[in-house]
Amino acid sequence: MKTIEVSAAIIHDKMGRIFATQRGYGEWKDWWEFPGGKIEPGETPEEALAREIKEELNAEISIDKFVTTVKYDYPKFHLTMHCYLCSLTTDSLHLNEHEAAKWLTKEELDSVKWLPADLIVIEKL
Repeated sequence: MKTIEVSAAIIHDKMGRIFATQRGYGEWKDWWEFPGGKIEPGETPEEALAREIKEELNAEISIDKFVTTVKYDYPKFHLTMHCYLCSLTTDSLHLNEHEAAKWLTKEELDSVKWLPADLIVIEKL
């Protein structure tokens, strides 16, 4: 089985809300996830995360704290996802790859259909 290693940003704001993005493509289209992406050869998880957030959201982040690494077997691949609590250092976000995005309070986290691996992260928050 193919293995994919990614980094994900649990972006929070001053009000304690969490930023969620909705996939706009592929087999998991319309499911919700934390933004981030694949770690390229020679990159640390943190470097990959900063690059991916810049590419996906035109934003800069501060990586504040490591939260967890989730290992999950999807039907077609094994995912290793390194998750970090992050804050924005830029004022705006632009969705370059996602269909939609929302700022969710902790009480609202279960209001969207999270990808299975991301749901494991939600349970740890």
